[in-house]
Amino acid sequence: MTYSIDPGRDVYANRTLNLRSVRAIGYDMDYTLLHYRIDEWEGAAFEHARRLLAERGLPVADLTFEADRYLQGLVIDLDLGNLVKATRFGYVIQAQHGTRQLTFDELRNAYANVFVDLGEPRFRFLNTMFSISEASLYAQLVDKLDADEITGPVGYDELYRIVSAALDQSHAIGTLKAEIAADPDRFCDLDPDTAQTLLDQRMAGKRLLLITNSEWSYTRAMMSYAFDRHVPSGSWRDLFDIVVVAAAKPRFFAEDIQAFRMVDTERGLLQPHRGPLQVGDVYHGACARLVEQSLGLDGAQILYAGDHLFGDVHVTKSVLRWRTALIMRELEVDIADANRFAKDEAELRRLMADKITLEDLVAQARLSEVRRSADESAPAWDGPSIGQLLEQLRQLDQRITPLAKGAAELGNPTWGPMMRAGNDKSLFARQVERYADVYTSRVANFGLRTPFAFLRAARTSLPHDLISWDSSQE
Repeated sequence: MTYSIDPGRDVYANRTLNLRSVRAIGYDMDYTLLHYRIDEWEGAAFEHARRLLAERGLPVADLTFEADRYLQGLVIDLDLGNLVKATRFGYVIQAQHGTRQLTFDELRNAYANVFVDLGEPRFRFLNTMFSISEASLYAQLVDKLDADEITGPVGYDELYRIVSAALDQSHAIGTLKAEIAADPDRFCDLDPDTAQTLLDQRMAGKRLLLITNSEWSYTRAMMSYAFDRHVPSGSWRDLFDIVVVAAAKPRFFAEDIQAFRMVDTERGLLQPHRGPLQVGDVYHGACARLVEQSLGLDGAQILYAGDHLFGDVHVTKSVLRWRTALIMRELEVDIADANRFAKDEAELRRLMADKITLEDLVAQARLSEVRRSADESAPAWDGPSIGQLLEQLRQLDQRITPLAKGAAELGNPTWGPMMRAGNDKSLFARQVERYADVYTSRVANFGLRTPFAFLRAARTSLPHDLISWDSSQE
């Protein structure tokens, strides 16, 4: 019997994960258990922040939000006011200054000797979907700054802090989330299979946790909207052993916090609490170490799934050694595009193999000429002339160019695939490899693999591995 899963809905392992050994699974809420329509959610965040910036006197009346122009995994260069896409080694292969794409020469002049190091204060990594509105605001305001429409001693780095603060404030004051909770159908893209996945995990003996940075009032409204209709008891609360709101991730995972509060779920009031977390209760704050102690589990027995590469995955893996899962809905688009391009990709690989062969022949012909010029008795080159070989290369490039252009345009129309940067892995993909044990497009995909799956890491390739360029064998 054969069983297959749509590649866009599979779960991919960087490190082998036996789900049978996982005793507890924690989930983030926003963009994890609940997926939002990017144009609506981030568009609303953009508008709320734009109004706050207008109150500060910034010229933002004509700014517009275009979700497709920006991509998770980009980096903001605060020194130059650029958005950049880099390879896993930090080489910048694409950049735009403000909203204008840099030419090849501009890119080379700006980044010939620069490597993107996320540890440097110069760079800000856009590692979550919440960054899309941030990138859009910042890029357009860079244009305003360059046009001298923003007064005062403001540089590209200060401009970023202004934008970031406005977005943080728009989330903190509550009006943005109140707008979403008042009309969730407009903002949410629900997957009805998510609830069944959680129910299956509970029936398989997993302890389920909800750990979110959102406040209780918003969490209760959105979780009720998304899950009450699918839970036999009619209450989403019955899916989870422990609920932590206002978790303040990544601090939740990095610090040992003993003083926190319990939520009176009927009245919405907060009560001081110390000691272990009790099953069925809701907590405001707390910390991951207390979760381990309360459940009697260690890090290897707990899997945490979230969408934020730093706040949900990086710190969790680095500090606690919990098992980690990154949720990336946009992965489905990348995979679907790659599948549609598969035949062209095979042809591109075949042509590139031919090009390598021709380039090697040109090099050998030139070496033969050099040897003959130094010693007339040296063997003469017995292959096609250099001119003939170069003409073959020219003709081959004419066939390669449209295919290479098509490959670069997969995924995001401006920046290409999220996980690739040219022929290399992207810097974002490198971070995913390093910190996420597994990654997938949505929580419901774990249901397709069941709570008993053995998720094996794929064998990775090295440059010296034998690769067949014969498209008939791909």
